[in-house]
Amino acid sequence: MIENNNQIPKRKNSNSKIVATAAIVGVVGGLVGGGVSYYAADQMNNASVNNAAQTSISSSNSKVSEKSAKTSGTMTTAYNDVKGAVVSVINLKRQSSAGGTNSLYSSLFGDDDDNSSSKNSKLETYSEGSGVVYMKSNDKGYVVTNNHVISGSDAVQVQLANGKTVNAKVVGKDSTTDLAVLSIDAKYVTQTAKFGDSKSLQAGQTVIAVGSPLGSEYASTVTQGIVSAPARMIATSSGNQQTVIQTDAAINPGNSGGALVNSAGQVIGINSMKLAQSSDGTSVEGMGFAIPSNEVVTIVNELVKKGKITRPQLGVRVIALQGIPEGYRSRLKIKSNLKDGIYVASVNKSDSAANAGMRSGDVITKVDGKKVEDVASLHSILYSHKVGDTVNVTVNRNGRDINLKVKLEGN
Repeated sequence: MIENNNQIPKRKNSNSKIVATAAIVGVVGGLVGGGVSYYAADQMNNASVNNAAQTSISSSNSKVSEKSAKTSGTMTTAYNDVKGAVVSVINLKRQSSAGGTNSLYSSLFGDDDDNSSSKNSKLETYSEGSGVVYMKSNDKGYVVTNNHVISGSDAVQVQLANGKTVNAKVVGKDSTTDLAVLSIDAKYVTQTAKFGDSKSLQAGQTVIAVGSPLGSEYASTVTQGIVSAPARMIATSSGNQQTVIQTDAAINPGNSGGALVNSAGQVIGINSMKLAQSSDGTSVEGMGFAIPSNEVVTIVNELVKKGKITRPQLGVRVIALQGIPEGYRSRLKIKSNLKDGIYVASVNKSDSAANAGMRSGDVITKVDGKKVEDVASLHSILYSHKVGDTVNVTVNRNGRDINLKVKLEGN
């Protein structure tokens, strides 16, 4: 199961801290306990050897090299290049009183007075994620994060690397790529990150993930790994297919929106999700995914310019044949020999698909000569085009293939 990683509920901050502390104690206790046990067994079996070693150490003039201590981390320089640009993103929501008379009356009758009181209710932290300050322009600092990090928020705040929390505005967001751009006052920006070329990535290349796992309490956490696959195609929860960078650098809840950084200190991906378990329930470790920087740059530039992403579409409502039960196929007059394709449930009369001759009941089997098996594959082909392009669409109508030329429109 692929999971987004910002969902760290903070409605009861005290409880969250208790849970986090318990987890830390459990890990540390395990390490110390194991060390003590191992040490005790070693003492019983090798007492004379240990005594000799201690005598040797105490009589020596060993010194710690300051030079080696400062240069021991090969990715330290890369981390320093981005650490001031990686921030925590706080999703704030208004909390209404649960079970109150006014709330019940409002839900049934839409009482305006209760709605007004809801608007005036206190904002509370709902969840936390990460973000990257990538640009300073027009007296604003621009922060890229994941769309799911700020989804449903009534307000957004950013906690800077120095611990200061400031208000942020949503510049634009896109659920398809799961990206969003925020803005803060430029006076708070002390460092901006630079994007690298994600197309140059190779499997086995060393990378670090920087973000706020488990929330702002662990801000600026850095983990190291490698690029497991530079371009992995996965199916997202929205029904689309997305090309992502696969890495084994530890990505935990709260890392969403944070930076995946190469050894040159460049952001080559925005961490977005992880694979928690396989389809059969097997637990999975070390499988995180990041949105490639080249795609991030394209999307954030468009979001800053227009506030949204305009994508090409046919102007039809569809459903994959695979999702239609056998009992309904005959009612919809779908030929039994059609196994894959997209059933056209309705056609917008004023859109280009209708003008091209597409009808409700058609089954789209190919676009530009490429087989269409599901909605994700249809989107993949369409999104490779621009609004205004003309595509060749093959539909099956009453058992006969028909080729249509459809001009793509914007959503």
